[in-house]
Amino acid sequence: MLIILYILLFFLYCIHTKAEKTICHMMGESKYPLLSKNGDFIIGTLFAIHSKETLPSFEFRQKPQSLFCSSVNLIDFRMAQTMIFAIEEINTNESLLPNVSIGYRIYDTCGSRLSSMSATMALMNGQEFAAGDRCNGQSPIHAIIGETESSATVILSRTTGPFKIPVISPSATCECLSNRKGYPSFFRTIASDYHQSRALAYIVKHFGWSWVGAVNSDNDYGNNGMAIFLKTAQEEGICVEYSVKFHRTEPEKLQKVVETIKKGTAKVIVAFLSQVEMGNLFDQLSDKNITNFQMIGVEAWITSESLMIPNSFHVLGGSLGFAVRKIDIEGFADYVTKKFWHTAFPCLQREGHSSQYGLNCSRYQDLLVLKNYNEDVTKQRYSSNVYKAVYAVAYSLHSLLQCTKKGGCEKNLTIQPQQVVEALKKINSTIKTGDHVWFDSSGAVVAQYEVVNWQQDLIGSIQFKPVGYYDASLPPDQRFVLNTENIIWAGGQLEKPRSVCSESCPPGTRKAAQKGRPVCCYDCIPCAEGEISNETDSNNCKQCPGEYWSNAEKDKCVLKAIEFLSFTENMGTVLVFFSLFGVGITALVAILFYSKKDTPIVKANNSELSFLLLFSLTFCFLCSLTFIGRPTEWSCMLRHTAFGITFVLCISCVLGKTIVVLMAFKATLPGSNVMKWFGPAQQRLSVLAFTLIQVLICVLWLTISPPFSYKNMKYYHEKIILECSLGSIIGFSAVLGYIGLLAVLCFILAFLARTLPDNFNEAKFITFSMLIFCAVWITFIPAYVSSPGKFTVAVEIFAILASSFGLLFCIFGPKCYIILFKPEQNTKQHVMGKNLHHFEK
Repeated sequence: MLIILYILLFFLYCIHTKAEKTICHMMGESKYPLLSKNGDFIIGTLFAIHSKETLPSFEFRQKPQSLFCSSVNLIDFRMAQTMIFAIEEINTNESLLPNVSIGYRIYDTCGSRLSSMSATMALMNGQEFAAGDRCNGQSPIHAIIGETESSATVILSRTTGPFKIPVISPSATCECLSNRKGYPSFFRTIASDYHQSRALAYIVKHFGWSWVGAVNSDNDYGNNGMAIFLKTAQEEGICVEYSVKFHRTEPEKLQKVVETIKKGTAKVIVAFLSQVEMGNLFDQLSDKNITNFQMIGVEAWITSESLMIPNSFHVLGGSLGFAVRKIDIEGFADYVTKKFWHTAFPCLQREGHSSQYGLNCSRYQDLLVLKNYNEDVTKQRYSSNVYKAVYAVAYSLHSLLQCTKKGGCEKNLTIQPQQVVEALKKINSTIKTGDHVWFDSSGAVVAQYEVVNWQQDLIGSIQFKPVGYYDASLPPDQRFVLNTENIIWAGGQLEKPRSVCSESCPPGTRKAAQKGRPVCCYDCIPCAEGEISNETDSNNCKQCPGEYWSNAEKDKCVLKAIEFLSFTENMGTVLVFFSLFGVGITALVAILFYSKKDTPIVKANNSELSFLLLFSLTFCFLCSLTFIGRPTEWSCMLRHTAFGITFVLCISCVLGKTIVVLMAFKATLPGSNVMKWFGPAQQRLSVLAFTLIQVLICVLWLTISPPFSYKNMKYYHEKIILECSLGSIIGFSAVLGYIGLLAVLCFILAFLARTLPDNFNEAKFITFSMLIFCAVWITFIPAYVSSPGKFTVAVEIFAILASSFGLLFCIFGPKCYIILFKPEQNTKQHVMGKNLHHFEK
C-alpha cells in the first residue's frame, strides 16, 4: 500500500515540474485594444463602441480574415471617453494616487458575443509574451469596467469569475447579477432591475391601469426584469393580458409580437426591451400604423437618441419610463472635443503611445467625424456611472496601497485582483460630482431614477421631460413622486388613457370573475336584497344589520319599514268602520229593547240577560279597536285580556238564556219546581262565576308571561312586522279554550232545546248563533296561522266582528223584526202560548 502511495506522489511531482517549465503561447492572432495607455495598474474595459459586426466568409480554405465593425454607438463611445477622462483626472490628483498611474485597455465588442469573448480573453491574457515567460496564472489587469448589456455582462462575469477579477458595469441592470454566489466579483454603478421592475408596476398602479400588455427582450435582461414585474403586478392587482418576448435576431417572433399587440384590448404596454429590440419593435409598429398605445419603458430605451426620428412621436409620443439620472461632469464637454483627440486618440497622438500594438488607423475613421461634436454630452445618462466605476477602482487602490498625501503610495506592494474585490466591498466615498461611491451587499448602488415623458416642443422636437422620480433611499411613502399635470399621454393626448378589462363596478354591485379569464375581467352583479356595497369595485356585498335593509340602489342600509295595522290605512279604516257600526247597531237594539221593555217579546226569557248580552256585545265590538294601531306593551296586554273577558261574558249570557229555556219547559211538567233553582239571582251568579274564571285565567297569564310588543323579522326580510307576541301560548290557549268550552256547551244545550214546542222558541236562534260562532273561530285558527304580518291581526279582528255580528243578528234580529214589523205578534198568547207564565220575569 505504501509503495502505491509513493508512486502516486512521484507522479504528481513530475506533472508539477513539467507545468512550471511550460511556456505560454498565444493561440491565434493577438486582439489589440481600440484605445489603450500603459500604467502601474491597468483597468480593462469592454464597450460596444460599434454596433454592427460583419463576419468574414468561412470557406475553410484559408485563415479567416478579421471581423469588421461599423456603425458608431455614440453612447458607448462617450462611456469610453468618460473612462479615459476620469483616469487622466485621477492620475493628476495628488491626493488620491499621488505617485501611481492608472492605465487602460479599451476593447470594442461591436455588440457581438463573439467579439466580446475574444476581447475578454485578450484582457485576461495580455497582448505579448517574452520567450522566457511562464504561465503564472496572474492577470495583467486589476479590474474590468463593462459590459453595457446584461447578457454580455453575465458572460463576462462568468468567464472572469474563477480568476476573481472584479467586473464593474455602468449599465447592466439584470437582477440575476445580484446573486453573489454566482457572481462574487461583480459590481455595478447602476441599480438592479429589481427596483425598476417593481417601480414599473407601481406607476401602472398609480394611474389606475389594471389591464396591460407586456413585451420583453428574450435575454437575461428582459426575462429577469419582466419576471419581477409580473410578480409585482400580480401583488398589486394588475392583470397582464399577454406577455410576449423576442430577440433581435428573431424577426418571425417579432411579427407574432406585433400581431398580439394589434389584437389585444390593453391600451398600455410595458416594454422591458433593450434599445435594439425597442428599435425593431418601433419599426414594425410604425410600418403597420399601430398607434395610440401608452408605452411604459425602461432605462435602456426611454431616453434613446436613436429612436428620435421624425415619425417616432406618432408611435412613441407620450411614453413614460424610468431613466438614469443625468449628472454633469465638470470639464467633460470640452474634453471630448479637444484634449481627448490629442492625448488619447491613437491616430492623432503626437507621442504614439499605442503604436506598439500595430496601429491601423483605418479602424478609427468613422470615429473622427465626432471630433468636433459634443451636443449630446449633456444628454448622456450613463457617463456618470462610468465615472463612478473608475473612481471606485481608484479608491480601492488608494486603500490597498496605503496612500497618503505626503508619503504617497506603497508602490512595492503586489496587488492581486481578488484584493481589489475585497476593497470594493468596503469603499464609502464621495466624488466631486456629489455622488456617493458605495456598493450594497449585492454589489449594486441605491436605485435612483427619473420618470421621463416623451413630449414635443413648439417646433416639433422630441423632449424627454422629467415628470417625477423614484428614490429607493427615501422612506417607502416618499420614494415615488409623480407630477401628473405635466404629462402628455399616448399620441400627444392631454387625457389619460383607460386600460381596463372590465369597467369599474359602481356601488350597489359586486365583482364576479369571468370563468377562465384574469381576475381583472369580471361582471358587475347587483347585490342581493338586504345586501349593499358602498364602494367602487367591491368584491363582496355586505349584509345589512338586523333592523336595516338595502335601499333601491343597494349602496346604503336604511331602517326597515315597520308594518302594523294602523288606523290610517284602508284596511284599518274599514275594520274600524265595522267595529263602530256594530257598536251602533247594538246601541240601537238596546234602545229599542229599552223602549219596549214592557212588551212580551222583550220580557220573555229574562230581559236582564238580554241587556247584559247587549252590553257585552258592545264591548266585543269595541275590543277589536285595541288590535288596531302600533302595538305597545300595554295595548298587547289589553287586547287579549279584553277580548277574552268580553267574549266569556257574552257567551255566559247566551248560556244563561239557553239554560232558562230548558228550565222553563221542564217546569211545565207536573210537580216540577226546577225554576226556583235557576231564577234571576242564580242566572246573574252563573254569569258572574263563568266570567270570573276567565278573569282568573287572564290574571295568571299576565302575571306569569304577559303578551308584549315584538319585532318579527323572520317572515319578511325587507320589513319589520310589529306585532304582539303571546308571551305564553298556554295562557292564550287557555283563554281561547275556555271560550270554546262555553260556546260548545251553549251549542249543545241550545241544540237539545231546539225541538221544544212553542211559537217562539229562542233556542233555535241560539243554536244558529252558536253554530256561526263556532264556525267562525274554527275557521280562524288556520287563517290566523297562515296570514302574514298585519293580516294576522286583521283575521283576528274579522273573527271577533263576525262572531259578534252573528250573535247580535241571530239572537236579537228576530225579536227586532217582530217589534218593528210584526207588532201584532208581540203578545203573550203568541209568544208564550200555554207556557206563558214560565217566560215572564
